[in-house]
Amino acid sequence: MLKDLQLMLGALQPIAMPLQQTSALSLQQHTAVALQPMTLSQQPTAMDLQPMITLLHKVKDLLPIVLTLKLSARAQLPIVMDLNQSTSWLQPTGWDLKLKDSNLMIEDQSYKMSPKAKRAKQNLISEDKENEAIDYSVPIFTGREVSVSGITDTEEERIKESAAYVARRNLFATGEGVSVSKVAKSSSEEERHEKKSRKVAIRESAERVALKKTLEDTQAFHKKLNQDKLLHPPEFIIKPRSHTVWEKQNVKFHCTVAGWPEPRVTWYKNNVPIDVQTHPGKYTIENRYGLHSLEISTCDFDDTAQYRASAMNVKGEISAYASLVVKSRFAKYFLVFFSPYTVGVTPHGYASRFEISFVDKFDVAFGREGETMSLGCTVVISPDIKRFKPDIEWYRNGVLITPSKWVQMHWTGERASLTLTHANKEDEGLYTLRVVMGEYYEEYSGYVFVRDADAEIPGAPGAPLDVQCLDANKDYVIVSWKQPAVDGGNPILGYFIDRCEVGTTHWTQCNETPVKFARFPVTGLIEGRSYIFRVRAVNKAGISLPSRVSEPVAALDPADRARLRSHPSAPWTGQIIVTEEEPAEGVVPGPPTDLQVIEATKNYVVLSWKPPGQRGHEGIMYFVEKCVAGTEEWQRVNTEIPVKSPRFAVFDLAEGKSYCFRVRCCNSAGIGEPSEATEATVVDDKLDIPKPPGRIMPTRNTDTSVVVTWTEPPDAKELVGYYIESSVVGSGRWEPCNNNPVKGTRFICHGLTNGEKYIFRVRAVNAAGLSEFSQDSEPIEVQAAIGGGLLHAAPSPPYDITVLESVRDSMVLGWKQPKVTGGTEITGYYVNYREVIGGVPGKWMEANIKAISERAYRIQNLKENMVYQFQVAAANLAGVGTPSLPSQPFKCEEWTIAVPGPPHDVTYTEVRKDSLVLLWKEPVYTGRSPIAGYYIDMKETEAKEEHWRSVNEKPLQKKFLKIGGLTEGVSYVFRVRATNQAGVGKPSNTTDPVIAETRPGTKEVVVNVDDNGVISLNFECDQMSPNSKFVWSKNYEPIEDDSRLDIDTKGGKSKATFKDLGEDDLGIYSCVVTDTDGVSSSYTIDEEEMKRLLALSHEHKFPTVPLVSELAVEILEKGEVRFWLQAEKLSGNAKANFVFNDKEIFNGEKYKMKVDQKTGLVEMIMDKLEDKDEGTYTFQLQDGKATNQSSLVLIGDVFKKLKDEAEFQRKEWHRKQGPHFVDKLGWEVTDDCNVMLKCKVANIKKETHIVWYKDDREIMVDEEHDFKDGVCTLLISEFSKKDTGTYEVILKDDRGKDTSELKLTDTAFADLMNEVCRRIALSATDLKIQSTAEGIRLYSFVTYYVEDLRVGWVHNDTQIRFTDRVKTGVTGEQIWLQINEPTPQDKGKYTMELFDGKTAHKKMVDLSGQGRPFILLISPAYRARVLGGLPDVVTIQEGKALNLSCTVWGDPTPEVSWLKNEKSFVSDANCILKFESGKNVNFTISAVSTLDSGKYSLVVKNKYGTETSDVTVIVISVSGQADMAKHAASVQGQSQNNVTLSKKKKATTASKQHKEGEKKDFIKPHVDEIIATEETPDPKGISTVEKKKDTKSNQHTAKKTDEKAAAAEMVP
Repeated sequence: MLKDLQLMLGALQPIAMPLQQTSALSLQQHTAVALQPMTLSQQPTAMDLQPMITLLHKVKDLLPIVLTLKLSARAQLPIVMDLNQSTSWLQPTGWDLKLKDSNLMIEDQSYKMSPKAKRAKQNLISEDKENEAIDYSVPIFTGREVSVSGITDTEEERIKESAAYVARRNLFATGEGVSVSKVAKSSSEEERHEKKSRKVAIRESAERVALKKTLEDTQAFHKKLNQDKLLHPPEFIIKPRSHTVWEKQNVKFHCTVAGWPEPRVTWYKNNVPIDVQTHPGKYTIENRYGLHSLEISTCDFDDTAQYRASAMNVKGEISAYASLVVKSRFAKYFLVFFSPYTVGVTPHGYASRFEISFVDKFDVAFGREGETMSLGCTVVISPDIKRFKPDIEWYRNGVLITPSKWVQMHWTGERASLTLTHANKEDEGLYTLRVVMGEYYEEYSGYVFVRDADAEIPGAPGAPLDVQCLDANKDYVIVSWKQPAVDGGNPILGYFIDRCEVGTTHWTQCNETPVKFARFPVTGLIEGRSYIFRVRAVNKAGISLPSRVSEPVAALDPADRARLRSHPSAPWTGQIIVTEEEPAEGVVPGPPTDLQVIEATKNYVVLSWKPPGQRGHEGIMYFVEKCVAGTEEWQRVNTEIPVKSPRFAVFDLAEGKSYCFRVRCCNSAGIGEPSEATEATVVDDKLDIPKPPGRIMPTRNTDTSVVVTWTEPPDAKELVGYYIESSVVGSGRWEPCNNNPVKGTRFICHGLTNGEKYIFRVRAVNAAGLSEFSQDSEPIEVQAAIGGGLLHAAPSPPYDITVLESVRDSMVLGWKQPKVTGGTEITGYYVNYREVIGGVPGKWMEANIKAISERAYRIQNLKENMVYQFQVAAANLAGVGTPSLPSQPFKCEEWTIAVPGPPHDVTYTEVRKDSLVLLWKEPVYTGRSPIAGYYIDMKETEAKEEHWRSVNEKPLQKKFLKIGGLTEGVSYVFRVRATNQAGVGKPSNTTDPVIAETRPGTKEVVVNVDDNGVISLNFECDQMSPNSKFVWSKNYEPIEDDSRLDIDTKGGKSKATFKDLGEDDLGIYSCVVTDTDGVSSSYTIDEEEMKRLLALSHEHKFPTVPLVSELAVEILEKGEVRFWLQAEKLSGNAKANFVFNDKEIFNGEKYKMKVDQKTGLVEMIMDKLEDKDEGTYTFQLQDGKATNQSSLVLIGDVFKKLKDEAEFQRKEWHRKQGPHFVDKLGWEVTDDCNVMLKCKVANIKKETHIVWYKDDREIMVDEEHDFKDGVCTLLISEFSKKDTGTYEVILKDDRGKDTSELKLTDTAFADLMNEVCRRIALSATDLKIQSTAEGIRLYSFVTYYVEDLRVGWVHNDTQIRFTDRVKTGVTGEQIWLQINEPTPQDKGKYTMELFDGKTAHKKMVDLSGQGRPFILLISPAYRARVLGGLPDVVTIQEGKALNLSCTVWGDPTPEVSWLKNEKSFVSDANCILKFESGKNVNFTISAVSTLDSGKYSLVVKNKYGTETSDVTVIVISVSGQADMAKHAASVQGQSQNNVTLSKKKKATTASKQHKEGEKKDFIKPHVDEIIATEETPDPKGISTVEKKKDTKSNQHTAKKTDEKAAAAEMVP
């Protein structure tokens, strides 16, 4: 900036008025005016120079004004004054000139956002004389507006028309500092005191000539205008300028045209007129008072073109051209904002600016060896100067490419191209096209990939590459190459080296066996001849294609080669003839010096030495000798032919042995003394194969590429480069990403499929070979890195702009980060400000040129008491976002308040459902005393201002706070206030609302102590974007001291490792993942936690083998004894020692030992325990440095018990070799209340027999066992006391036998009977009511009845006392209660209680009249019934007549109906049914047949009841009478009461009859009857039931049956 501007103002005031009167004077008659100096403390503004402006306007047309400028050494730019314009002419224009290498420019240009255009280096003379100060007067010429057009072609050249421009160029275009002084003496002469360097003087002389010519041209132009003031052709006062813009931006071309008549302007695109109507909204053409414009909206790539403005009137036509280049936002080079225009020196000698753009660019190219590949690019240069042609240069990997038989280049004037005539892997790399225009150049780059050609032999490796010849000498050369990336699927075994003499086509193999080392010394060359070399790779599948041949190399002494290069004598023929001078008197040469081993491999050793100083004038040769180290047995290596070169490769050495070497010189005079021997050299590869690279990190780049980075392998030597391979996740197929090793640790893998997930691996290459592959990287999906495919990637506007401090001439602003970052991190902010005068805002001005990273910025050089508005814009890699809305007006004034200003940058992190962490920065303005602390306020977002409440009662010293006690799901806002001795200051801006919630997938920082005792903090994030980063901090301050913490990040995981955890490391460690939705967490390490971690670390440093279980013993199936323990994990190197009574025992016949590293199981098995095995057993474990042991004491009773158990188990195993019981004999009560004895057996075959016994007596069963289900059963029906006893079952066959016994006596029998009784009680049916002739009977059926089941009856909760009127009994399966002659007192609830020995089971019935009147139950005389007459069974001969009759009774008279076989039966011709006098019923069949057999039922019914009487009719034929006797005997046999035991219970007829009886109100009496004989109940309230024979009842029943039988009449 200018420090001082001295304007000689004093002398101007007296002559102002006379000058107005003498305005007609010529330019030569004006006298230079001396101006008084005026010193300014800073760059002058319009207000500072307003008085001078007013005065100068009065005289600007009258005379030239000479200004004296006194510039300080730090002045950066001159001031250019245009008196014909408004006060804006005082603004500096140095921003537009951008003069290069001027000492007047500020040294540090880092504040500019965009670098200047790249330009070639300029050599500057830095002599002191060249930099001597001079005095110079700067004339400022004036002219009218009409005089500035018509001479040059561009707006820049129009500026150069003025003499002021020439003066400025003279003053500032060079690096010299200039001091000026001038004294005006008179109007006709001046005295100048100048000190100039020679360079300045010469330049001034040339520029004076140029200035004179410019003035003459200007005068001629004005003279021409004066000749014809009415008509003149169009002239461009301001021509349109070329533009380079981003896609989606608008661009506007401007031009100003003069001429009369007023010219008509037409706009063209690529010489095609632009039609606004054809493209509505795309183009806007305007003309305002001679200012013409063309606006193009939303530019895209198709708008890249040359645009022309054509002006035409009657005097002629003229055109002006401008170019438009539209760049993609996602191009390789991103826009660096606020880039100033650059100015350089062209070959024409004046400053100009070129815009170089690339159109139709070549992209990443893929080819194969042997193919022809072409790269091309169209170059657009603006302005287009035909005499100035660009230089086109091509580079590969930064190395300039020269045309050769492999590479051809072409330039058409518009398009540059490069052709690879025969692509090889050596051609792979980054190709760069550089277009140079004078000092300026632009570049465009693209990568070319060359894959291997198809191998002639399937599975053969790829060809080696980059064959070079090193260290060539008279008869020796070292050939080096690079290993191929593709090995064909099999390891490369080595390489063959071939040579060919230049001029021939015969190739000779140099080595008999393949060499693995990628360097090989070739000896035996003929001096003076030239050779080329090639290399082939070998694997077990075959030999690869040969590599590209090397450059020719001559077998010459290096000194001779240097002489040939400096003095070439003839065209190259490929052969050099070497002549030797005639030797003079011979001198025996001395010993060689500096002998050393320069390379050692498994195949050869290369020696190097220097010729001796004493060797005479003739040539010398060498003999090499070797000996095994430690001996003095020297052996000559080259016995036949001496070596001419001071290099030699020794072959045929024993690998692994050590050798010493020495060299002798010889000539015609003899063999000299040997050199000093080398130190012992081991025949082995000194250069090791590198280790794998580490930390493979892929990151997104474009839709088809990924950037892969890695770390160099440790202890790597002579690395040639790296090979990278990629694989689609899950495919298992690896593809090379490059075929030429790349240097550096970063590579862009192209040609990937968008949307696929890839993994990568890298291996290092040196001459010794290829390393192992690195670990696979984390998977990454191929997507564009910026924007994620979104159109708008620039950040949103910042907001909440506030003033943090205000002083007299500056203010500090603070703001909040944009809510949308645009898919990548914010790189900086730009601040603009404007004055607000009288409420009217002025023009926006830039506050900073270089982007600022903090969200607080001090704006300098403001005016005191002026009101300002501010706006802030954020920038990222994609561009500068939209500026924020203008802030509220702030007044720039000195703050004098005593309390602090507001804290700023208040943010929150680690948001959880009940807490969050609040962070802030201290106020910029601290008040009149230091900050004493902070208060934090909070409220719910929707709450009113009066609901603010303080979180802390005492001020906090730290600048963070974890706020707890939040309510989940509630939104909060926070603010912070600072306090000092004067009080509490203004609160900060409130934070954005935040909802207290723990989002799904939230993870916390986890502390870990690894196996080596290393303590680390680990954080994992699965929500990362491609640009996300892990940021660790301690106490929420960035960690700058990395001496205590190592941070390692891989993929979505980050680890912070403590180097030596101590008290200095106490604090809160937090980790934030950028470019996410607030992913963060923290971990607190206090003193107690530190002690815990250190103890755990010590345990891991000195580890023990963790055990899942201690040493234990168990008995195996065969009675073997197994000792075992299990560790949590064991490595493959783990071992165990087995000790018995302090003596180690080993695996053998007695002990079988085993260690399973996979499961951690350690065991020892003994076949049998003996008395001598009593003692202590110990297992000792060792796994690396971890150890542990476990012991087991087996003595005394413990040992005896174990021994007995082993013996028992051994016997059991032998038992199980034959048929045996798996489950011993037991019992089970079935649903039918029967008892089933069952056991489970195994190892059964067909011949196996099973026998049942009871009390040593065999039980005969009715079924054979099939053993299909492995279960044997014995069913005991109606189990009772007679079944008590001991049951035994025996299995036997030819393999042996096994027995099982079950005692059902005493307690066991009681338990079984209780269960039987319980099942019987549960089978009882509901109580039913039956009216009998004697009274009422209540009854229930059970499956069967046993004496152990005790029955009791309760009436209205009172135990019934049994009498002759009320008695109970059991008839078959029916349990009943008989109430004779019932009375009303017998009404109520009756309960039957069945007691099984443990539980009482109850059945209840209500006799209160429910269902039918109780009176009907106690008065059955009115109920319909059959009084008698029908027999039970009638047997009659076929053809006889059957007549049955009986009497019925009921009041009212009952209805009578008949059933046959349970179906309705009515009278017909064969069977006559009669009901007479309401009581006599007759049944007559005149002639019976067998069809009349069946069961006939007489049903009588009235309203009081129903009764049924059954009769069975059996009609037999005459032939069937003989069978009757047999049938009767069979029926009689079935009626006997025999008990049969069977394996499986079959359904009995009796049980079915019982179930049928439940459905009937009438129960047929049973021959057996159980009645109560005691009136007093037992103590438990349950009657004792006794079973006895009722003889009278039986006699009555028999009598009744006889009567019925007698009633049947046999009619012939």
